[in-house]
Amino acid sequence: MLTIHADSRGRALAVRGAWIADAGQVGDLVAAHPGARVREWPGILTPGLINLHGNELLEEAYHPDPREADELGTEPLTGDALAALAMDDARWGASARRGVQRMLAHGTVRVACEDLTNRAVRDAVHRSGLAVMGRIGRPGGTPALDPYAAGITVEFAEPRERDSAARFAVFDVHDETELAERGASTCVATVVDGRLVYRRR
Repeated sequence: MLTIHADSRGRALAVRGAWIADAGQVGDLVAAHPGARVREWPGILTPGLINLHGNELLEEAYHPDPREADELGTEPLTGDALAALAMDDARWGASARRGVQRMLAHGTVRVACEDLTNRAVRDAVHRSGLAVMGRIGRPGGTPALDPYAAGITVEFAEPRERDSAARFAVFDVHDETELAERGASTCVATVVDGRLVYRRR
């Protein structure tokens, strides 16, 4: 089934399976694809963000389970706080799944990593569908789930066009300037491999 995702500016992507079938103005796509399902989102449709701190956020941080919030809080634990935890493969895998979900909730569609050496983390990331790209060395800035809070230049994935992978994010802002000011917590939807993997409630 074809689904057309449209933003407040009238820009739209038609998605079939894991691929972009068409791109353009929503009116043109609706006319070209009668019978397609149309999802209208508030804000702007973007190619999605790249988080450059993959290793730091997934292998060097623990993302607490919501049931642990009273004891551990809700923010990622690193350094001495991480060292104090009894970590095994199951706990690392669960942490990575939560970390990936929080990245998706910030409009991240790709994460940059050196080789992931923790098998539980690597498997969790692979199963999530989040794209992984290589990197050499550590980026500057401060690791953050919101790339706009990292203190370095924010990178987007390549523009979406016909026959490209259906990976993109929508942010509830008027334009890219407001997105930079308010950050990626304004994300309302993230699509990976054609699947709606995050939707703000």
